[in-house]
Amino acid sequence: MKINKKIIKELSDYLEEFNLTELEYTEKDTKIKVSKNNISVNNIPSPKKEAYDSNINLPENIKSGTEVKSPIIGTAYHAPEPGAKKFVEVGKKIKKGDTIMIVEAMKTMNHVPSTLDGVVKEVCVEDGQPVEFGQTLLILD
Repeated sequence: MKINKKIIKELSDYLEEFNLTELEYTEKDTKIKVSKNNISVNNIPSPKKEAYDSNINLPENIKSGTEVKSPIIGTAYHAPEPGAKKFVEVGKKIKKGDTIMIVEAMKTMNHVPSTLDGVVKEVCVEDGQPVEFGQTLLILD
């Protein structure tokens, strides 16, 4: 079997272009899978004790609170249909099991339930935005 390097290059380019972590291509009896290497936290050396400074100002973009993450890959929607009331908004109190968003995957609308009770501190994805598995959808206080 001869490997078509052009297809592999195109698939690799798509990973970058669409910010994907993995892509699979199948044609007849040929199956090609490309994925990005992810850096493991275990491979990063820990900083030395002297590197810590009690006067360090933390960046404001650090997320505090509890993250609710996407259980699947797809497109996130804030409401059950265009123009309808959003499931959640910043400041709204929600309970475990309440629908927080819909993630469409393969033309199927999947309701994403909250994993805990809390108040919505931040909505981390835009309506209609593609989301990855494990991507933060909401931050709750």
